[in-house]
Amino acid sequence: MGKIELIATTTFGLEAVVKRELLNLGYEDLKVENGKVTFIGDESDIAKANLWLRSADRVLLKMGEFKALSFEELFEKTKALPWDEWITEDGEFTVIGKSVKSQLYSVPDCQSIVKKAVVEKLKTKYNTEWFKEDGPKFTIQVALLKDVATLTIDTSGDGLHKRGYRPKASEAPIKETLASALVQLSYWNKDRLLLDPFCGSGTIPIEAAMIGKNIAPGLHRSFASEKWPRIGKDVWKKARVDALKQINQDVELNIVASDINKGVIEIAKENAFNAGVDDCIEFKVQDATQINIKEKYGVMITNPPYGERLGEKKEVERLYKEMGKVFRKQKTWSNYILTSYENFEKLYGKKADKKRKLFNGKIKVDYYQYYGPRPPKK
Repeated sequence: MGKIELIATTTFGLEAVVKRELLNLGYEDLKVENGKVTFIGDESDIAKANLWLRSADRVLLKMGEFKALSFEELFEKTKALPWDEWITEDGEFTVIGKSVKSQLYSVPDCQSIVKKAVVEKLKTKYNTEWFKEDGPKFTIQVALLKDVATLTIDTSGDGLHKRGYRPKASEAPIKETLASALVQLSYWNKDRLLLDPFCGSGTIPIEAAMIGKNIAPGLHRSFASEKWPRIGKDVWKKARVDALKQINQDVELNIVASDINKGVIEIAKENAFNAGVDDCIEFKVQDATQINIKEKYGVMITNPPYGERLGEKKEVERLYKEMGKVFRKQKTWSNYILTSYENFEKLYGKKADKKRKLFNGKIKVDYYQYYGPRPPKK
């Protein structure tokens, strides 16, 4: 297997989390840029990265990068890339694109030029004038930034947040990738109590349990590149078997997930069962402001209502004040709260030790981090 360049794309603000995940998976010489982390691997790493990355959006295969100031230049340089080494004769391929601060600003035209260039390359390889396009799927992206074109093929298919365990979700669910990142940005580990008092469909507790049990997040879903002959079924089979062997079935986790809505708790229980972590999480129907915290040391990670809708603002303001009264008392706890409400600290009654800017979908949010002392070693 030859060396290839791969790109793990990320939501803004999570680049450092994805970098750490890649380092933990054994990758080195990482290049971190806004919204992506580039790394070197081989065909087997396409399977490994897709199965194991928790906070990345997608894994892209980088085909080439070059300056393009004209459509002719874009066509010729795209055609020169080794598309024939990846795309099969019956491959179904589409081209998507984006352009920022570039002379070639018409995205539809860029997509059309790249499509024609790839077809011309494949005509030479397969000695044919017509392609059925009824085989494996290949999504090509042409991304232009300041006149530099980056050409990639998406190896993931559906975004990596689609783990497969959440067919049902609460009204305003948090993406699985962001939920995993929130856990990884906290002081929580598998030996500590974790509480989510606004658990909704259970995404944060489930992602934490998967981390605690070392379950690969992509284990129960499929990927576009699984059908690519260049990689082969044996590579994917080995990657899945290796992932199954690494699950820690003996770990004992202390995770509590509660919500005032009985209906969403039932959904959360079902999602946890689908993820294989229903035995790790205690679910409760409970008002967040009425929680009786007995444990001295613990970690709260939660995504409470934001009050984005008309008429909800006063209710959310009251909720945040009540949250402050309850959770400020726990001097030995570490609390992590994600919200788009700009005056959260004032209502909560305490300035955060650290505030991190993130995005929950298209909503700008802040991750307020309140650090408690580390528990004494056992």
